[in-house]
Amino acid sequence: MMNNNTIDIYGAGLAGAEAAWQAAKYGMNVRLFEMKPHKKTPAHSYGGFAELVCSNSLRSDCLSNAVGLLKEEMRRLGSLVMEAATECRVPAGGALAVDRFGFSDYITEKLKSHPSIEIIAEEKVNGVSENPLIIATGPLTSDPLAKWIAGEFGASTLNFFDAAAPIVDFTTVNMEKAFFASRYGKGDADYINCPMEKDEYLAFLTELLNARTAELHEFDSEAQKKPNVFEGCMPVEVMAARGEDTLRYGPLKPVGLPDPRTGKEYYAVVQLRRDDKNGTMYNMVGFQTHLAIPEQKRVFRMIPGLENAEFFRFGVMHRNTYLNSPGLLNDRYRVADGRPLWFAGQMTGVEGYVESAASGMLAGIDAAFAVRGEAAPDFTEKTAIGALGYYVSRGSNGRFDPMNVNFGIIAPLDKRVKGGKKAKNEALSARALEIVDGIAAELAAKV
Repeated sequence: MMNNNTIDIYGAGLAGAEAAWQAAKYGMNVRLFEMKPHKKTPAHSYGGFAELVCSNSLRSDCLSNAVGLLKEEMRRLGSLVMEAATECRVPAGGALAVDRFGFSDYITEKLKSHPSIEIIAEEKVNGVSENPLIIATGPLTSDPLAKWIAGEFGASTLNFFDAAAPIVDFTTVNMEKAFFASRYGKGDADYINCPMEKDEYLAFLTELLNARTAELHEFDSEAQKKPNVFEGCMPVEVMAARGEDTLRYGPLKPVGLPDPRTGKEYYAVVQLRRDDKNGTMYNMVGFQTHLAIPEQKRVFRMIPGLENAEFFRFGVMHRNTYLNSPGLLNDRYRVADGRPLWFAGQMTGVEGYVESAASGMLAGIDAAFAVRGEAAPDFTEKTAIGALGYYVSRGSNGRFDPMNVNFGIIAPLDKRVKGGKKAKNEALSARALEIVDGIAAELAAKV
């Protein structure tokens, strides 16, 4: 057992917030260091904790989808992030999307009002701490701390570029051209759809490909010449450059989206997803971009229905830095040399909001149990939470790339399941949730 029941956590993003909540739940006093609101990264604009800087969607909520399983595991384990998402949910068909500001405010208030959590507004420049430490400063970790990490472990980092989509003012969308609908009529008609004829699509594509991109001032010249972009956040202009029909088979896919007023089907369709509870803000789905702001105005207003659009936020592009985690971290996100130091969030190589929060959950639980002198439960590779930790600690076939949760990293079933992929995934989810229910009962006795 460690002498001090205080845990320090750097960063109050999704991972740090969840780690703080879990550590406090299991008897720790938590000092949560966050440099906002005094200092922000280029991707952050809001003063609250757990800010969603890209999409407001936490993706599928279905148990035949791995991220749906991950969310359900976290709910059953008492996740603060999932509690906030439930409270701040906005309509988004089969996806779980949230009012991004309400979500941040909810988590901020919960952490600030917790009697065992002390919030300290301070930028940390190294990992030297008198207490066990969880570093959850995210993929935009400030330069001094990033340099300390690199110097301490001698580990190379993996630099990627990440992008966010614009957010449009609903009152400026021309609904005489656009229409509400969900693909194939599944769920409520929650998405705004901006339809394009072939000539409109081709004209838009031409201007998109010729538009001027923003300068990436903060990054070194080599990275600017040949940016490495994570597939899950591919800028729309990069996708467009892959071929004339790439967007039509991707975010602008028109299949299953006839105009409910006429029944007409279109050549391409741009979708907008609600970004707040009041329905005043809509996110352009799949339109992550690093075009210059004047070019975003000019090109995106070529989309039918958006010719007079006003933007609450323009698209931005920023660098994401990941640790080369295999060999550096174990499957609980603790450094492999055994010192009381954990990492959590996207900087470990998990990709996505929910995955980041899940890593914070596991790191927070493991750190709390380490301080207590007890072994934390083994989530195993049969759960989504556990499988992510195992992937981060080992990589796959000698490679390590940022990874969203998926059924491919979860241990396979012992027997075949009839009914195809969906039935197999649901069986994997059922097995995982049975394990998680057992772990939740075990943990409940430790609170």
